[in-house]
Amino acid sequence: MAVLLGVAHGTRDPAGAATVRALLALVRAARPDLVVAESYAENTGPSVAEAVAALRAGPPSAEPLVAVPLLLGRGYHVHVDIPAQLAATGTAAVVSRPLGPHAELTRALADRLAEGAAADAVVLGAAGSTDPCGVADVRAAARLLSRRLGRDVPYGFVGGPGPRLDDVVAAARAGGARTVAVASYLLAPGFFQGRLVATGADLVAPPLGAHPALATLILRRHEEALIATTALAPT
Repeated sequence: MAVLLGVAHGTRDPAGAATVRALLALVRAARPDLVVAESYAENTGPSVAEAVAALRAGPPSAEPLVAVPLLLGRGYHVHVDIPAQLAATGTAAVVSRPLGPHAELTRALADRLAEGAAADAVVLGAAGSTDPCGVADVRAAARLLSRRLGRDVPYGFVGGPGPRLDDVVAAARAGGARTVAVASYLLAPGFFQGRLVATGADLVAPPLGAHPALATLILRRHEEALIATTALAPT
């Protein structure tokens, strides 16, 4: 059977890990022919190494293990950390693209935002990244949400360089918005969701969580990685 190893960032908040498990349960339900395993890059177990060891104890697979970063954009974990952790296990594996930006995430964002879409201003709130590619991915996600909602959607971060979310919220109020809603560009509850709430917005949407659109996207990233691996294989 083919193997999909979901690799989330990791959080010390138990609700975050529970959300990841619920999301991967949706993936399993959609593809019962696929072995779907859970792991984390840091803070939470099982680690990548522990998950790979458990997979080795199961039936062998004719296809390479595909690790899907359960991350919304590019950055250190995608480019360096997850590939290094996999390489250290000595297992043949490929790492897919991260989940975002993508229209499926936009669909989930709009669903989670729900009543907040009627606010005078909507802002996309993200964790932040020191990687310019990660910042560009959030900028692209804001554009996609703007098109979906048919209105301007600026973005801000609660960590790292780039526009500060609390400043973006304040700027919206200074521009005449009586109500400001934040669309949470986070996968699961945890530290950063708390920081979104602390920005003073009138409404902060819940994280994307176990949304069917994300399960669809995870499977798409898995298939893309398998197709790319097959195309590169020697004939």
